[in-house]
Amino acid sequence: MDIARTPTTPDGNIEMADAAVEPKDPPEIRREDYTPFAWLVPETHLEFELGLESTRVRSKLTVVHNDKVSRSPTIRLNGDGLVPTSVTVDGTPTQAFAMDGDDLILTLDDNAHEIGIETEIDPSANSQLMGLYASNGMLCTQCESEGFRRITFFPDRPDVLSTYTVKMSGPKAQFPILLCNGNKVAEGEDGADHWAEWHDPWPKPSYLFALVAGDLVARNDSFTTMNGREVELNVWVRDGDLDRTEHAMESLKRSMKWDEEVFGREYDLDLYNIVAVSDFNMGAMENKGLNVFNTKYVLADPETATDGDFDGVEGVIGHEYFHNWSGNRITCRDWFQLSLKEGFTVLRDQLFSQDMGSEPVKRIEDVRVLRGAQFPEDSGPLAHPIRPDSYREISNFYTATVYNKGAEVIRMMRTMAGEEAFRKGTDLYFDRHDGEAATCEDFVKSIEDGAGLDLTQFRLWYSQAGTPKVSVELAHEGDDAVLTLSQVVPDTPGQTGKKPMPIPLKIALFDRESAKHSGEQLVVLDKASDTFRFPGFAQLPVLSINRTFSAPVTISRNIERSDLVFLARHDDDPFARYEAMQDLMVGHLVAASKGELGDDDRAAGTTDIVSALRSVIADEALDDLMRGELLSMPSQTYIMEQIEAADPGRIFEEREALKATIGTELKDELHRLYERVEAVPYSQSAEAKGARKLKTLVLVYASASDPQKAAELAAHQYDRADNMTDRQGALMVLTGIDSAERTGRLLHFYNRYRDNALVVDKWFSLQAMSLHPNVIEHVKALAQHEDFTMKNPNRVRSLYMAFAANPHGFHAASGEGYKLIADLILELDPVNAQTAARFVPSLGRWRKMEPARSAMMREQLERIAAAPKLSRDTFEQVTRSLG
Repeated sequence: MDIARTPTTPDGNIEMADAAVEPKDPPEIRREDYTPFAWLVPETHLEFELGLESTRVRSKLTVVHNDKVSRSPTIRLNGDGLVPTSVTVDGTPTQAFAMDGDDLILTLDDNAHEIGIETEIDPSANSQLMGLYASNGMLCTQCESEGFRRITFFPDRPDVLSTYTVKMSGPKAQFPILLCNGNKVAEGEDGADHWAEWHDPWPKPSYLFALVAGDLVARNDSFTTMNGREVELNVWVRDGDLDRTEHAMESLKRSMKWDEEVFGREYDLDLYNIVAVSDFNMGAMENKGLNVFNTKYVLADPETATDGDFDGVEGVIGHEYFHNWSGNRITCRDWFQLSLKEGFTVLRDQLFSQDMGSEPVKRIEDVRVLRGAQFPEDSGPLAHPIRPDSYREISNFYTATVYNKGAEVIRMMRTMAGEEAFRKGTDLYFDRHDGEAATCEDFVKSIEDGAGLDLTQFRLWYSQAGTPKVSVELAHEGDDAVLTLSQVVPDTPGQTGKKPMPIPLKIALFDRESAKHSGEQLVVLDKASDTFRFPGFAQLPVLSINRTFSAPVTISRNIERSDLVFLARHDDDPFARYEAMQDLMVGHLVAASKGELGDDDRAAGTTDIVSALRSVIADEALDDLMRGELLSMPSQTYIMEQIEAADPGRIFEEREALKATIGTELKDELHRLYERVEAVPYSQSAEAKGARKLKTLVLVYASASDPQKAAELAAHQYDRADNMTDRQGALMVLTGIDSAERTGRLLHFYNRYRDNALVVDKWFSLQAMSLHPNVIEHVKALAQHEDFTMKNPNRVRSLYMAFAANPHGFHAASGEGYKLIADLILELDPVNAQTAARFVPSLGRWRKMEPARSAMMREQLERIAAAPKLSRDTFEQVTRSLG
């Protein structure tokens, strides 16, 4: 599952606003208490009589005792807000059942049985968008993690695998297309109604069940697998959107080919369907053979989608396809093992995207996401291991830690093993556990055996939370370079006294005169402290460390600014060169924001930064995609994370001042750069994408150094644009400048795209993320716009999540930004608790802020916690954030 490239998950709340309950602590579920389910469900038959306001569901479950556990005379079938209208055992109606809360309990003898249950649900009333719900006249499902129990009574846990046969029927005029998991078996008509029957031959857990019914059209294609089997491919969308599905289809075919070549995985059904849905809490869901996608990650063309959108579609298409093996064929034993499927699949989609585009740029983008989302999570009140030991609400563990850090942990295994040995380990994993509900330990053991590694100590990465801090000292003794490394894994909630973990660090030692090194080396720090000696250096070399970001750690070292300038100019590892440039600017901005820079130090620092950036502009060996990364400033959010008691206002001022200095000092070079790249015609080539990145970057620097001139240049770029990347980039700059150009282009943009929901989302986001001094008032006004609605998660995120990620507005000294997000959480929680809960962590960083802002953030969290009828998801997030 992918959540708009930001992890999140289903909640377990009942569908209507008035179904919210007084918050209470749900019971703690512990990993050590896991026991297999006492019954197996080898076959599940479902019948749906479909209707937007009333859908009747009939289920028949074949159940047998699980011989691996002690027999139980009762079977518990989970429900959520359901009322059984009939219950049968072996075809005979029975009243011999009991309700335990929402769950249905039956007592059975030792034989195999067929349980029949009928329920009736109202999809149109399901504002939580979990289970079966209505979206603009169509019906669709979302069942991960515990949504299936909102459809019918079932042992709704990932280790209960069943083969599904599903028959759907409904009015043909309303639901002309009927889709489900697996392969279509038959279809027919019965007067005004029609029906379709589907069968999925591969056993799956209930969270992978999917159904879609509606008026859809498809882009059709096919793929021939490596063993010569032809697979029918369909991308289903609403009429009018078909022209924007070509990129999605091509991305799917590239994903299928790549997975065969790199991981040896072949698709296993005759049919692969993707459906785009406009009302969806997530980015996409990997349901077996029927992936349900947010329209954001399907629809793309140059007129309406940016380069980032194109990349996002390809990455999410790949992610959900790769789940077919890493998540579907092998699923999770329990939800503690969530990173088993998500961490591994995130790594797979990252490697895929690297191979489809620029490997170094993709690596930088992935690390930026990790540092922006997961590192703060790891250092705050919501910190948890990638395999938690306990939880109360599983929905709160669909996090950057499980997804992104989980991917980094598996990437470290790949780094230590090497690509070839790692592939042997993954092959062994797929062979050993195909068709099973497995654990993280099963995966680690397979890599250990297949790659020939001892991962005993490495397993600590799965059980210890927190981002390790590695301290680095490089000394010169005789002809030896002496590298001393030490690590500390910080305390986190519920975990103290952490043990040292194996940390693989790629390093290179550069000769200062030749700017060359003798080869990259891998050192593994597996102790609290260790020393490594490297002979053959007549003078102290320059250290490049954690190249390619080989470990998800923070590096602490006393490095001369001149050495950072050296690495920013000469490092041959693109990530390490980017890192040096970022460190150069971060160090300057942190010191300036803390008031630690005198006039001379400030001048020397800006001179070095400008000099390093000038060398990047002049470096003809660089491609423009990488040049754009090297010329980009660190985000304000990342700078804030480096400072205790951070003052966002001061940081903003210092960052804008440095941006203005760069824009002024490099004015001529940036102007020539703009002229060069402006001539590059539109395409999806790396050259053209790099050119577009640089055009907007030049405007960003100009906006700080000469706002009026920047407004004119941005308006010129907007007016001439033949693609959304250039148009959005120009408008992004204009939104922060109080000018006539801003007002006119915003109105033009809206009028041009007012009938395209995804582009209107961009229009909301651009204004919510702007550096305009009145951004808070703009957001309040946009919330009253006729196109804004609380019922569509994309629209809510486009305005409020964009604002929460805008430190200039969110951290306003008045505290109005904090109140705005708290008000949103309280209003949204009864409508869609899952989406509401995702806004809480923005307020949960209160401990990092200077005292005045810290107090105001905490005050808003306390106000939310005190609200009546708060969902359990939001309540838990708030109380954990308060500590």
